[in-house]
Amino acid sequence: MTEDLRYPIGNFAYQDNPSAEQVQEWIAIIENTPADLRAAVAGLNDEQLDTPYRPDGWTVRQVVHHLPDSHMNSYIRFKLALTEDNPLIRPYEEKFWAEQKEACSAPIEMSLRLLDAIHERLNVVLRNLQPDDLKRTFRHPEIKGAMSIEKNIALYAWHGPHHVAHITSLRKRKGW
Repeated sequence: MTEDLRYPIGNFAYQDNPSAEQVQEWIAIIENTPADLRAAVAGLNDEQLDTPYRPDGWTVRQVVHHLPDSHMNSYIRFKLALTEDNPLIRPYEEKFWAEQKEACSAPIEMSLRLLDAIHERLNVVLRNLQPDDLKRTFRHPEIKGAMSIEKNIALYAWHGPHHVAHITSLRKRKGW
């Protein structure tokens, strides 16, 4: 069996009606994402940062810059779902964001700091959710049906480790 370099921790999977304990575990994973990312990129030089994690994939640098882009959008979606009735959110073209000059060449420290700041706010929001808040929803124009806050928590508990694993699995394969 060969490893799927696109999904080193597997595809996102969600079971409806998770327990309160499971939701808290997901929130803890989200809280740890910035530290896990910092650990994954610790000591990498520019040549290593500019190495794709898989053939035709993003570079490590692009992955690092992608995480705050994505988590910033997610933070806004959480806030919209908490403050509006099933709002329609605006998607973004992550592929094109990852091709922008700063995502391809800027120092990663600025995105590491941005991810820290986003998660500082996000963690406060998530830790203060009430059970009814978890069922609040937003609509994504590319997804059928509504996305609950609960499911979005699960998605981002997967998303951070998914990209961290892109980096750590590359480091392992390369012996870095």
